[in-house]
Amino acid sequence: MAFHDALQVAAAIAARAPSSHNCQPWGVGWATDAVTRRTAAALLAAGEPGGRAAESPDGRSAGTAAGAPDVRLGGTPDGTPDGTPDRAPDGTPDGASAGSGRVPSRRSEYLVLALDRARELTALPAHATEMLLSCGSHGEILARALAAQGWRADGVRLLGPGATGGAPPFGGDRWPRAWEPLCLLRLSSAPASPGDLAALRETVGARHTNRGPYRPEAIDPGVLARLASSTTESALLRAQQAPGAPVAVRHLVGAPERAALAELVARHGGRDFAHRAAWRETHAYIRRDEAEAARAGDGFTLGQLFGELSPPRRLGMRAALAPATMRLLRHAGYDRFLARQLAAAVRRSPAAVALCFDGSDGSDASGRPGNPAGPGDFGGFGGRTPDAGSVLRAGAALAGYWLAATRAGLVLHPVSVLLQHEDVRDACERRLALPGRALFLSRLGYAVTAFPSSHRRSPSHALRRV
Repeated sequence: MAFHDALQVAAAIAARAPSSHNCQPWGVGWATDAVTRRTAAALLAAGEPGGRAAESPDGRSAGTAAGAPDVRLGGTPDGTPDGTPDRAPDGTPDGASAGSGRVPSRRSEYLVLALDRARELTALPAHATEMLLSCGSHGEILARALAAQGWRADGVRLLGPGATGGAPPFGGDRWPRAWEPLCLLRLSSAPASPGDLAALRETVGARHTNRGPYRPEAIDPGVLARLASSTTESALLRAQQAPGAPVAVRHLVGAPERAALAELVARHGGRDFAHRAAWRETHAYIRRDEAEAARAGDGFTLGQLFGELSPPRRLGMRAALAPATMRLLRHAGYDRFLARQLAAAVRRSPAAVALCFDGSDGSDASGRPGNPAGPGDFGGFGGRTPDAGSVLRAGAALAGYWLAATRAGLVLHPVSVLLQHEDVRDACERRLALPGRALFLSRLGYAVTAFPSSHRRSPSHALRRV
């Protein structure tokens, strides 16, 4: 399939990646002109172990870059027929020599995964980690969807501070000002198994947060073991050839562990409602009804938060959750009441899961993260202050875990409030004896009732040609 078409299909699937508050803080730039492609190839080559020589991304010279005034996807990408290879000045396809007689190889394509600063959550410092996790999850699902169509990621480079030599790093004026580049992907033509795309689309479509009650039946240990191993089955990690797992997985299945978690939620779960800035930001994503949610393409309705509600209760909840009302109800203990409700749901769930950085990066007692192994390396995911590349890797692992859980018929309900405040997170890690810095914590089980999925923005909003 032509890359242009494959990218649009993949973007529609990846649009359903998990994100805090369903804020969808990601962007993807597709390098389509010669200058941008040359920049991408050089950056990727500079970050590869062993100093792999940069491939020539285009047959023509940098001075003949094609113009692309319409930077959103939907038409011909760079002046060539849709999805066909570029041609060198002598008319031969990119990668072939005139008169060589050999079959030309299809050129590599380059994508830049970015954080959209205009869509990120900012009320709490911990939201920075959540945004990177969301972007990593989106990138993982995008890479899987492209691989299922014959375009496999075979190179990844973290774009850390200074990697691009200034802004805008790609595409000049076509690069959105609010986008911060996170990593660069190179994709090349590769065989795809029939049925992979349909299976991935079905799984991603079925994956969503379920905040309802879970059946009490225990989860088979074999299923849990397969879920734990799923964090290493990453399209992005394979492309980077990164050793080991990006996260440690801890399942909480014993009654004492689950009781301890429920107690932590009951004690601290009201913090989100009591924190004025955090609750104001959260409330801004609560949509009045399905119609408003569909128009916005983000956030969630009261039904997606609390399940099916009668009209009177919906009106009452809408009034009670308003920031001005919440400030008053806090004095009556309403935030603690909501925390106890969540704690009860945690206590009745058969399991919970924590994904943690396992501290294997060589961090010292000062809490400074260890140094990555080299430019563009995604290592260094331990310590108290994980770097951006480490969190992106963890986001990719989270996507793999959640998709594996969905295939196993399981649902998740993140309990993010325990990780959004440093003192609470530290208490949680100590009480539950977690293997490292926790980055994701969730209920896990078999749903009693289905919960509606959230609306998503059009994939075209997050795609640009650069």
